[in-house]
Amino acid sequence: MAVVFISPKKRQKVFFMGITAGFLIFLIVVSFLVFLSKPMNYSSTVLVFNKPKVNIDMSVFNSNQFKNLLPLTIMQLQYSYTATDKNNKKQTGFISAASEAEARTILQAMQLAISEIKEVEVGRDDPFVPYYQAVVAQPTAVATKK
Repeated sequence: MAVVFISPKKRQKVFFMGITAGFLIFLIVVSFLVFLSKPMNYSSTVLVFNKPKVNIDMSVFNSNQFKNLLPLTIMQLQYSYTATDKNNKKQTGFISAASEAEARTILQAMQLAISEIKEVEVGRDDPFVPYYQAVVAQPTAVATKK
């Protein structure tokens, strides 16, 4: 019988270590070749600007549709008012106008004597109040429900 100085397990371990070391050396060589190489220039460095062909039709400004356009109006604000009419009846309500002066003019044209006019604040304190109910903010008193 032959005398074996290396056990089969040790021989198998050396074999796998050799394959692993060879694979690691191969990966290191490939990574150096990939990461240290200069990139190849496949595209041209000349930038080309393609000017778009745009034609603007100015004849639109001469059309009837353009000439019949209405200018935008000034955004109207909402005002609450308290006034008395010809029969001395007290009336309260809301009116929309571009300014407070214009709201006064409209109310005077309705033959109302204005006692108080306030701009209605935008937004709502209570998010569950419907939109169609306008609320006039009172800076001194805060209404609460119990």
